[in-house]
Amino acid sequence: MTEWIIQTISDFGYVGIFLVMLAESIFPPIPSELIIPFAGFAAANGELNLFGVIAAATVGAVVGMLPWYFAGRLFGLNRVRVMADRFGRVMAFNADEIDMAVGWFTRFGPVIVLFGRLIPLIRTLISIPAGLSRMPLPIFLLASAAGALVWNTILTMAGFILHEHYEVIEVVLDPLTYIVLGLVVVLYLIKVVTWRPSTARS
Repeated sequence: MTEWIIQTISDFGYVGIFLVMLAESIFPPIPSELIIPFAGFAAANGELNLFGVIAAATVGAVVGMLPWYFAGRLFGLNRVRVMADRFGRVMAFNADEIDMAVGWFTRFGPVIVLFGRLIPLIRTLISIPAGLSRMPLPIFLLASAAGALVWNTILTMAGFILHEHYEVIEVVLDPLTYIVLGLVVVLYLIKVVTWRPSTARS
């Protein structure tokens, strides 16, 4: 995967960064932890502009989050609640827990979206409850852009500063994606085993 990312950025520049980050936001297994530091490395070598890299990465990330947001919004809370009570063990949530999550998003949604953008895998999934809670699109975009901008700036500067030792970034950050993915799988299995129906069904 690393070779494909490097080749795409090398061949297409800012457009390549935009497209790879767009794919990363839609398909969580593609890690931005490997994409953006290399773009920062390219900026340090004078091949790309530092601010252009950050801008292209941020725009790509935000655009890539929109399909998940609209999926949650169009599918609708009522349908998800019915599915949670019918197929709750597979979904690992019941209707009561979904109501609680939507309540949290109603109160603290922008903050949750902003900080969620800093966590691998979660940065994509966080868009779904934002859509379910019908968070206003301008607020969702603003919070998403702020979180993406912070994360992309950190990764770009890491690649820019450590451009002579890019392999160090890969060794340190690549396992992070798999660790988070493993934790999510473990938490899902725990939820499946301990799942109980909502009070409405009880």
